[in-house]
Amino acid sequence: MGIEAWYMDSSEEDQRKPHKLSPPRPVSPEQLQALGVFHWKLNADIYETDPELEQIRKSRGYSYMDIITIHKDKLPNYEDKLKMFYEEHLHLDDEIRYILEGRAYFDIRDREDRWIRIAMTTGDLITLPAGIYHRFTLDETNYAKAMRLFVGEPVWKSYNRPADDFQIRQQYVASLQGS
Repeated sequence: MGIEAWYMDSSEEDQRKPHKLSPPRPVSPEQLQALGVFHWKLNADIYETDPELEQIRKSRGYSYMDIITIHKDKLPNYEDKLKMFYEEHLHLDDEIRYILEGRAYFDIRDREDRWIRIAMTTGDLITLPAGIYHRFTLDETNYAKAMRLFVGEPVWKSYNRPADDFQIRQQYVASLQGS
């Protein structure tokens, strides 16, 4: 089964709710790929020894890995971190996340600047391209344990919107013109 994604409503209600349009407007894995977003479904129970994960890491050069648990009892400054993750931003590098336990959402902007919500559950690995505007939140379960992967040294810096003058943003937007 592929990943579930949909266009979001404009409600300001709790960010952890699904925010589906009525009627819903689903987004296909192919539409996500056209925006540079890729997904794999893996067996999170064996993440420490999973040959499929190892193959993805080797083929894409993901040499650094750590694990973050996003829960009020596990993450210092939990509420502040959730607010920060939910600020619309971009990175100068790809963002790679693998959900080991729990559930969360990544929201990304499409070509017309509309929000698409991507539902992440245990076993979902996703890559967001450098330069894409996005944000992250938990769902109503308020819990996710995720692996963070990087090419080389980890880069934690995010640039809140507006960041349209960044070269990486311009390269990302240009890459959409060709697809």
